[in-house]
Amino acid sequence: MQYRYTILYVADVKQSLDFYHKAFGFEIKFITPEEDYGELLTGETSIAFASLQLGNSNFSEGFEALRLEKKPIGVEMAFTTEEIEADFQKAVEAGASIFEPIKEKAWGQKVGYVLDNNGFLIEICTPISSS
Repeated sequence: MQYRYTILYVADVKQSLDFYHKAFGFEIKFITPEEDYGELLTGETSIAFASLQLGNSNFSEGFEALRLEKKPIGVEMAFTTEEIEADFQKAVEAGASIFEPIKEKAWGQKVGYVLDNNGFLIEICTPISSS
């Protein structure tokens, strides 16, 4: 078995793809002609977006969509970078909201948190040093 996708259900798939391209530099891999599903080139595991309507058609019991006016759910995506200050600022300039500013952890890693344009929690951090 292989972990292949994380799919985020959003109001506007194209807008979300464009946000992640501007904020984090991920290229758009695919989007359906209906613009109800799309994927980013993010490495071995893809970040994908599906419309709320598609999600509701997949789940007979429905699901709880994120809302920007509420606290984020207890799940995050983490992106590592050697240029944390510049990449954090780039995300904010692209429309991300600062959730927690960059701080240095006791083990030397720098970590900051933003909310994407849909309210999903994203950690931007330096790689953890193995030394």
